[in-house]
Amino acid sequence: MELMRFLITIVFELFLMVVILRVWLQAARADFYNPVSQFVVKATNPLVLPLRKVIPMVGVWDLATIVLALLVSIAKFVALYAVHGYPMIWSDILLVGVLSAVSQFLQLLFWIVLIRALLSWFAQGYNPMQAILVQLTEPFLAPIRRIIPPLGGLDLSVLVLVIGIQALRILIGI
Repeated sequence: MELMRFLITIVFELFLMVVILRVWLQAARADFYNPVSQFVVKATNPLVLPLRKVIPMVGVWDLATIVLALLVSIAKFVALYAVHGYPMIWSDILLVGVLSAVSQFLQLLFWIVLIRALLSWFAQGYNPMQAILVQLTEPFLAPIRRIIPPLGGLDLSVLVLVIGIQALRILIGI
């Protein structure tokens, strides 16, 4: 039973991360020709394109992909409840699914900010992976830098953002 729970969680969460990345890449207007962007688009197109025929985009927000992210998150809990034989209370499943999708985004943001910070110490020259990380994280780090400027060459915006992300994840509780 534990193996099934593990496998269901891994499969759904990995796909959910890719779907969330698609929403995030589009909202950040990241480079579409970047290899990471190409992978994300190709991995999610089979499910996003049919939804997009029904659900339009609003500004930079691709509502079809956001709906897909919520559906994947909810489907994870439906599958877990079914495997364990728990009664399905749909209002609880919907709430937990939405909170789980938000928590997954925060976890993804945490790791991308951390990877960007580590790469900034070692990377030399242009790197397409680092370029996409900058495009994704700069909208979150720039407002913090306006409040807390670099002190003696040390940029504390990453630390402040990581603390904020972890605080939000604790508040969500998932």
